[in-house]
This record gives sequence, structure tokens and C-alpha cells, in this order.
Amino acid sequence: MGKEKKQSSVSTLLGSDANIEGTIEFQDTIRLDGNVKGKIYGNDGTVVIGEKAIVEAEIVVDIAIIMGEVNGTIDAKKRIEVYPPARVVGDIQAPIVLIESGVMFDGKCVMKDRTVTSSKTTTLPKKLTFSEEPEGE
Repeated sequence: MGKEKKQSSVSTLLGSDANIEGTIEFQDTIRLDGNVKGKIYGNDGTVVIGEKAIVEAEIVVDIAIIMGEVNGTIDAKKRIEVYPPARVVGDIQAPIVLIESGVMFDGKCVMKDRTVTSSKTTTLPKKLTFSEEPEGE
């Protein structure tokens, strides 16, 4: 892997030999290299799912960086980045989504900015009508 992935310093680490079942709530950046089953909530936080991690969870964070296996939903307020050899099975949602070549993704992807409201209206141009007769006749 010659490409460095940008990420802030990790404030919490779950090692590859760890198994957790339940809810994880965190701030800043957490890196998960073990097995997690449950819910992951980051308050103004980034979750990094390492290459050896196996996660079955509902994930709600600001930023999700995925390199391992995730089965479940990912809802990120800012962005989701998925790098090989990641495997993601489940629906993902964020304003910005990056999925690199070599990733296995099976699910629905929704990209929408949370600041946009559905009450916006779009003005369509007036309907144009065309005459079948050429002009000048």
C-alpha cells in the first residue's frame, strides 16, 4: 500500500485481539482493529476500521475510514472513505463518499448534504413548442 491515508492522531485504539459487544461512544478518533458487534457513535469523531477488523454495527460518526470488514449501516455527517481490502455490506450515507478500486461494496449509497432542505423549489424553463413548418413559407 504505497498511498498514505490522511487521518488525525488516534486517541483510542481497540487492538486486533479484542472483542467487544455493545455500544461504543467516543470523541476525536478511534481505531478499531478487533471484532465489534453493536453500535458505534462518534460525537464530532472519526472512526478508522483497520484491515483486520470485523465490525457488525450501526455506525454514526462525522468521518468513517474503512479498510476492514463492516456489516451494517454507516451514517457519516462529513464523509466516508473506503480503501482496499475493505468489505462493506450494508447501506452507507454521507455528503462525500470515496470508494477506491479493489473494495467489495454491497449496499445502497446515499450522498446528500444534511444542510440542504427539501423545501427548495426549482424553476423549470417554459415549455417550448416547435412548428413543423419551416419559417419563411
